[in-house]
Amino acid sequence: MTYSKNVFVPVTNICRNHCGYCGFRREPGQPGARLMRPGEILPVLENGANAGCTEALFTFGEYAEEVSEYRKWLKELGYSSTLEYLLILCEAAIDIGILPHTNAGIMTRSELKALKPLNASMGLMLESTATLDAHKDCPGKLPELRLNTIREAGKLQIPYTTGLLIGIGEKREDRIESLEAIASLHREYGHIQEVIIQNFAPKPGTTMENFPAPSIEEMIDTICLARQILPSDIAVQVAPNLIDPKALIAKGVTDLGGISPLTIDWINPEAEWPDVKDLQRKLSPILLRERLPIYPQYVRNEWYSDRIGGLIEQLSDADGYRKKPWTEGMRRN
Repeated sequence: MTYSKNVFVPVTNICRNHCGYCGFRREPGQPGARLMRPGEILPVLENGANAGCTEALFTFGEYAEEVSEYRKWLKELGYSSTLEYLLILCEAAIDIGILPHTNAGIMTRSELKALKPLNASMGLMLESTATLDAHKDCPGKLPELRLNTIREAGKLQIPYTTGLLIGIGEKREDRIESLEAIASLHREYGHIQEVIIQNFAPKPGTTMENFPAPSIEEMIDTICLARQILPSDIAVQVAPNLIDPKALIAKGVTDLGGISPLTIDWINPEAEWPDVKDLQRKLSPILLRERLPIYPQYVRNEWYSDRIGGLIEQLSDADGYRKKPWTEGMRRN
């Protein structure tokens, strides 16, 4: 059972989509609306590296540039686009000693190509191939656009994360179709390292605040479907701050995603990360093994650029997993 140690950096929560379940999104002028400045981000990265984290998870609202106030904020920072700013942040993370993983919504091939050399992996939740009321007034949630981003990432050989959001109005056959679409893309390009099976959690103040969360039976069924449909080299992941993973491991869960010792889950701030030592005791005799944001098989096959190659070599062991701290210390000495 694998996991990564990360810091969660919510660069902006301005977004063009209006998802019915999202508690993260803000409009400019609303309390909590933000575009994080370098002076806020760099200390998070430095603290993460000092704490042994290997992943800087950069998250964004999608295409915030469509919001005029956001463009003003960017200009005040000296940048003309989110991509330009993100490239600088990725460079800073690498220099500090932590590997970027970017999740910024749908992207063009040129955007993905620009980010590839500076990211160990990237991601985009497919959520569902179904057309859902939860995605009304969400231009970035059209399934064909999200599948196209995942496809372009495959063409560029970017180790990739995607997933399903369970309980937002989709049917069982929609989940099957979504998993089959992901499996098809992976069989063609071999780039999908993990698929998250994430349970919807109602958020106060959202359109779907009174919508029922999926049952444990639905989650178990979806995990079983994922293990049946997805190629065996794709990890099936659940979030241990949103659901108890112990009963799900026997059904096919092999990864617990990013767990941060320093930062909250900004998408689900009410759900505290478990302590890894406590989680290990709870899951015993199953052993937890730390990985990088790039999965071991992609480390071994060198699906990364020269820009981050030295850092990956420094952080990984011979099998492509996270090097044990004592081993890393011996090497430095």
